[in-house]
Amino acid sequence: MRAVIYTTPGGPEVLTLVDREIPAPEPGEVLVRVHVSGVNPTDWKSRRAPNGSLAYPEIVPNQDGSGAITAVGKGVSEDRIGERVWVYEACHKRAFGTAQEYLAIDHAKAVRLRNDASFDLGASLGIPALTAHRCLSVGDQRPTRLGPKTLKGETILVAGGAGAVGHFVIQLARWSGARVISTVSSDEKAELAKRAGANETVNYHRDDVIAMIRSFAPQGVDAIVEVSPVVNQTINSQVLKDGGTIAIYASDTDP
Repeated sequence: MRAVIYTTPGGPEVLTLVDREIPAPEPGEVLVRVHVSGVNPTDWKSRRAPNGSLAYPEIVPNQDGSGAITAVGKGVSEDRIGERVWVYEACHKRAFGTAQEYLAIDHAKAVRLRNDASFDLGASLGIPALTAHRCLSVGDQRPTRLGPKTLKGETILVAGGAGAVGHFVIQLARWSGARVISTVSSDEKAELAKRAGANETVNYHRDDVIAMIRSFAPQGVDAIVEVSPVVNQTINSQVLKDGGTIAIYASDTDP
């Protein structure tokens, strides 16, 4: 099989295409024929090795992906063979991610993908969707698991709702019964946020952000999902209600 690897830190130039034997699934694992490998910021950031060295001598990158199960290890039902799946955390605490034609992985990290969902969609679910769920379920007196009506009556502010995580936050919040306000940088991104389900959008390049959010939520918003905490700190302090939650999943400052 073909696999992409890297053995030294760096940019895309360190990636190399090689041939490898197809792995055999260990007990509790499934073997996935990878159709799409997803790339997230954590993948290229770890490739740069900010701590100075790689965790393993040779790494196959990418945490997320999608494909179909072709074999199972001991303890896994053979009924899963042929199942379409999306994969998450393939490279978490191990050297081999989804940038290869076949991937052996813990059966629990290969999640059934509906027949009407594309492999492209499946490969985009992992880190962005899991992050979105965590952002909406972290904090005092917040649900630990989302579902219909779990956020009923809440108003959620999503910073950058057209981004990957923001897009899933909007969908999950609306599915769970919340009203959603999203900040965006353009009319095009406003349309993306609305298509995801945002009730209201605010263009932070053009609008009076605080005044508009307050007009939509006079008592303040219950939670903010934040991607730029430094830039937005003044806004957040003016629109968050007492006892509200700010969930930060990225930083706009130099680490």
